[in-house]
Order: sequence, then C-alpha cells, then structure tokens
Amino acid sequence: MAETATPKPRKSPAARKRRSKKPPPPRVWRNVSLVAGLVFLLDQALKYLVVHVLRLDQLREIDVIDPWLNLRMAWNQGMNFGLFASDVEVMRWVLIGIALAVCLWVGIWIGRAKPSRFAQVSAGLLIGGALGNVVDRLTYGAVADFLNMSLPGWRNPYSFNVADIAIFLGAMGLVLLPPEKKPAAKRRKTPARPRPAKSRAPDTPSEPEGQGELALDDKTRDEAGNTR
Repeated sequence: MAETATPKPRKSPAARKRRSKKPPPPRVWRNVSLVAGLVFLLDQALKYLVVHVLRLDQLREIDVIDPWLNLRMAWNQGMNFGLFASDVEVMRWVLIGIALAVCLWVGIWIGRAKPSRFAQVSAGLLIGGALGNVVDRLTYGAVADFLNMSLPGWRNPYSFNVADIAIFLGAMGLVLLPPEKKPAAKRRKTPARPRPAKSRAPDTPSEPEGQGELALDDKTRDEAGNTR
C-alpha cells in the first residue's frame, strides 16, 4: 500500500502578518547613515574652522564675495531664522529634545516604509543636520550660524550654516517625494475543515406488509384449517 503523505501544518494569519513586517534591508540604513555622517562631519568641520581658526566669533564679519557670500557670526538660541529664541536654559534642552525626537521619528518612518534612493538621501540630510545643531547646543549653548548671502542693494539680516541647509533640503525632499508604504501582506483564507459525519445507527429492516398478518393467521389456524 502507498503511504499517505502527512499534510504540512498551515501557518496562522497572525504568524504570516508578523513575518510580513520585515525590517528594511541593511543598504537602506547604510545609505541614510552615510549621508547623515557626511553632513554632520562637514558641518562640524566648518564650524570649528570658523570659530576656532578664523576667530569669527571675535571678528564678527569677514567678506568673501560681497555681497553674494560673506561670513557673519550669529549665535542662534532658537530654531531656523531665530524662531523660539530664548535665553532661558530650559529652552535649550527643549529644542535638543525636539531635534532628537524628529531624528527618531524620521528613522521609524524610513524603517516602516519602502524608501527610494531619493528618500534615503533626504532622510540622511535631515538627520545629519539636526544632529549637527544638537552638538552646537550642547557645546556652545547655541547654534553657530556664519553664512550670509545677500544681494546688491539688499542686506540679508539672517545667517545660517550647513546643518540648516541640510535640514531644509531633507525636509523638502521628504515632503515632495515621501517614502512609499510597504504593501500589506495578503491573507489567504484558510478553507473550512469538513465536519466529520455523525455515525448513524443502522435502520432496522421493515417487515414486509402482510407478514404480521400471515404469522397471526398461522397461530390461529389448526392443521385442519379451522380457526381456533
């Protein structure tokens, strides 16, 4: 006799759902980390050059290509363009917490989505720029802004840095071309198992019609055929 193959156990829908939520491949995190690391190093290197080598914090102004590009030192205690600026010490830690929360949120978003190469670069720009400004707040108590771009006849009152540029470009990139959502795993409907048929008692054969009467007649008649 041929052996019957034992059916393989079916995986429950919950197990398939857990399996479908795969983390993004390592190359995604590698690309995001590479861009973020390059932005962070470039930002911190330029700030060190400007503050500690050129002594811009003491000179205050250095003309490079006037008025198109100049170095104008400004310590920003708020966000971009001086928003939420305050001398209160608590505000510095609040802004640090906001920057770290944004970095964490972007990382979770990238992890749960299907990011394109453009979205990976944008996320790296935003994370690297935000971490660069966090280090400034921890080191100097404020963000070191030193780049100033103006036009002939118009003087720009604001200064910025490489981290600000990276944050702006990264945020705009994620808004214009956000990561695609991962396709939801299709659940297969498990066929309903057939219920075993209930065993039924065998039906007692019915006696043919007239058999009972025949038996009764046999008992009430004698050998001569007369009824008793």
